[in-house]
Amino acid sequence: MMTHLLILALLLCSAAAGNIKPRNTDSCVDRFNAARSSCEGRCSESYNPSNPCHCNNKCNQHRNCCQDYPTQCAGSDPGVSITDQEVLTVSGQIYSLDTNKATENEIRLNLQDHIANSQAVAKVDYAHQRLYTYVNEEVLFSRPTFAKFIALLNNYHRMTGIAEKFTVEQLTEQDAFIAEIMKTSIMDKLYRFLLSKKMYNSISEFEEDLKKMWFGLYSRASNTLDSSGFEHVFSGEVKRGIVSGFHSWIRFYLAEKRRELNYYSYSYNQRGNDYPNILATQFNWNGYYKEVGSGFIGSSPEFDFAIYTLCFIAKPNESCMVRLGGNTMNIQTYTWTKSTYGNGKKYVASAFPLTPQ
Repeated sequence: MMTHLLILALLLCSAAAGNIKPRNTDSCVDRFNAARSSCEGRCSESYNPSNPCHCNNKCNQHRNCCQDYPTQCAGSDPGVSITDQEVLTVSGQIYSLDTNKATENEIRLNLQDHIANSQAVAKVDYAHQRLYTYVNEEVLFSRPTFAKFIALLNNYHRMTGIAEKFTVEQLTEQDAFIAEIMKTSIMDKLYRFLLSKKMYNSISEFEEDLKKMWFGLYSRASNTLDSSGFEHVFSGEVKRGIVSGFHSWIRFYLAEKRRELNYYSYSYNQRGNDYPNILATQFNWNGYYKEVGSGFIGSSPEFDFAIYTLCFIAKPNESCMVRLGGNTMNIQTYTWTKSTYGNGKKYVASAFPLTPQ
């Protein structure tokens, strides 16, 4: 059913077509698009794939709700939206359950020079030594979720425009990673919360959706299936000559150890009483520069995966406030808008901790 906004937009368009010119003949198109991007008058409507966003009780599950869905449709679809307070509560629980994270004695950093974000564009190497002076690989990387995560990192071409083609073994590694993190109390907590919100009906459905939203391929360049949420966020990519994504401390450490990455400086450091903390760095990755790259330091793979997934589902394309111990911070996620999977579900495009500008 058309809303009064749609009708108004179409009347304006008709008036323009009939040489009855409104003050701004382009406004009919703008108003038409604005109406299609709002839930005003559209709550509980049937799914229409031509709409850019949706307003039914499945849109949260599919991560394709219009931005004003929580306010416009709060009464018509009770219980399907996730509140800010719920995100704070669940994120705090996820933080407290991260028993696989590093201890203070298992990672040592050499931060060296701090710069303002405005200085990062200069691409100056202020650091004469590596960022990581010590990581207890024997303890941390022998843990099953770490080991399964690390096995995935060499499965990707970092250059966009080159198609990703996985072997049977590499696809099995994706399944093994999902299966391993699902054994943890962190992912169990996230699943049970989303189950309570009626976003999933079974753990197998949740696991399958995790695999598709994070590992499903889409095209960032050259109309080829060259990217995924996991590759972008955790492994890193190079697009148009600059580093894109690359928000994993494990990936950073291993690349620096292999002399593939040269640490330049840091522009933000949020340090709590223990890990994880949040660090924004500047670095050169085999000839390509990252101006500001933020990420958690010392967290487990399941923590990163859970906290990003929570925000991606609860607050897609928004700043998502989470609680880590006694502190709060914000995570930004983005959905991929140019292709979907399933019944209009969105892939992960990016996810990272926000740091002050």
